[in-house]
Amino acid sequence: MGINHRKAAFVAFSRVCFITLAAFSASCADKHVNLFSVTLHANAMLIITLSNKYVIFASLQVLDTKDLQVFKVTVNGQDAKFVFGEKHSFKGTPLEITLPFELSRGQEAIVEISFESSPKSSALQWFTPEQTSGKKHPFLFSQCQATHCRAILPCQDTPAVKLTYYAEISVPKELVALMSANRDGEMPDPEDSSRKIYCFSQNVPIPCYLIALVVGALESRKIGPRTLVWAEKELVDKSAYEFAEAEAMLKTAEDLAGPYVWGQYDLLVLPPSFPYGGMENPCLTFVTPTLLVSSTLTKVIAHEISHSWTGNLVTNKTWEHFWLNEGHTVYLERRIGGRLFGEQFRHFQALGGWRELQNTINTLGDKNPVTNLVPNLSEVDPDVAYSSVPYEKGFALLFYLEQLLGGPDVFIGFLKAYIQQFAYKSIVTEDWKKFLYSYFKDKVDVLDKVDWNSWFHAPGMPPAPLPVSHVQRMQQVYDFNAINNSEIRFRWLRLCIKSKWEEAIPLALKMATDQGRLKFTRPLFRDLYGFDKCRDLAVKTFLEHRASMHPVTSMLVGKDLKQDQ
Repeated sequence: MGINHRKAAFVAFSRVCFITLAAFSASCADKHVNLFSVTLHANAMLIITLSNKYVIFASLQVLDTKDLQVFKVTVNGQDAKFVFGEKHSFKGTPLEITLPFELSRGQEAIVEISFESSPKSSALQWFTPEQTSGKKHPFLFSQCQATHCRAILPCQDTPAVKLTYYAEISVPKELVALMSANRDGEMPDPEDSSRKIYCFSQNVPIPCYLIALVVGALESRKIGPRTLVWAEKELVDKSAYEFAEAEAMLKTAEDLAGPYVWGQYDLLVLPPSFPYGGMENPCLTFVTPTLLVSSTLTKVIAHEISHSWTGNLVTNKTWEHFWLNEGHTVYLERRIGGRLFGEQFRHFQALGGWRELQNTINTLGDKNPVTNLVPNLSEVDPDVAYSSVPYEKGFALLFYLEQLLGGPDVFIGFLKAYIQQFAYKSIVTEDWKKFLYSYFKDKVDVLDKVDWNSWFHAPGMPPAPLPVSHVQRMQQVYDFNAINNSEIRFRWLRLCIKSKWEEAIPLALKMATDQGRLKFTRPLFRDLYGFDKCRDLAVKTFLEHRASMHPVTSMLVGKDLKQDQ
């Protein structure tokens, strides 16, 4: 999709990024004034390799930037000419670097860039001391997903490209810097005795959207053999208590998905303005402080832990295939919940997710193309297209396939093999589908019956609802048929009919005729009419009760059931 600025004929891929960066540099020479600039002053060194098999030589490197000021570029120590291309509304501005020599296929070059971020960087949020819990020190955090890393440093800001990075971050010595990497020591800043340098290394290749930075007056508490919780002093002890089960979730995830390859797994509690429940930055999950008083805490942490495999290790190549990240992560998150709290818990979460998907599609519109599982995002900002669809529609597909192909134990074997097959790579939906067919080569006839085109490319709700076996199991566990609450009963019966559970037909007909509220009666009759095994019975029942219906109800339901042409 058209998110990136690169010209394919000349692209050289970054392999390693070295970042030297200063945060909260004094913006006033008066030592009595405590002012800090809200920009990052930085140098980035990219080791690039020409890897396009169709190109023998290249002399141009194009990087993504957004609101950056670039001062100087060198390539292998030689000054390089650079220009900015045309500015785009959400993609930013391409930085075109003319290499001082031709780069041949397989050859490496070191590109060094001196630059500064903008105070209006879309990736950074700065807090004055008054906006923090402690009220004494400023605070900074980044959020690069989906395409905002370019607002921090020049890079190939696409999930198709993965790199390792090493960083040195200079901050006032009373503050702490953390990144989406393993901590690699600290030292005094040799150029300023009032500052300290924190070092980080990320040796597992990641896309740029997973580069993350936070600077603040942070403290940590150890809650597991590989986990610290970080927060401001005022929140750190409560945070450590609430997140104490992280190691149990990590171990469960490893059992389901394979070894955890990232080393450290830390949690960082951010200020309340953080826009998401969590962000799966490697080695350092960002979470909202609202989780500390929320019943969704376990769900969110299980979700972000799961991203260590699905999303961070196996990554969508473009944002059209975002469901590969999020659908698999929701599936793994709920498998973790099932292991820890029982299968009933997992099924209940699945039902909640289905309702969330219905609500989202009702809001966006069931003909809206962004409700496709694989939408066309050409000239569409991924942030604008963001919704629960890739999460819950993606999960629904995997949940459906789980039942179709042999159940939870069989399907988790596929998930683990899928992660092993594509670890450290970026893929598209077709790669996933080909591997699915390869793994279940003895069940191709079953897979061929899946309406793949509707699942991937049709808007609205998925073509297959929850399997009947799941609906029956939910009835056994929760006895929804005995619930008289109209709202719950209505949603439950619609789910049953859409799942084509024949035992629910008389219950749905009874609710559709025992009361006359349009909100309930019309959708129930519509669903019953859409179920081929009860279409005639739905029409017969409607005609029997029509005389007792309100004229508006009679007219609308009659049209739905093709009785009033």
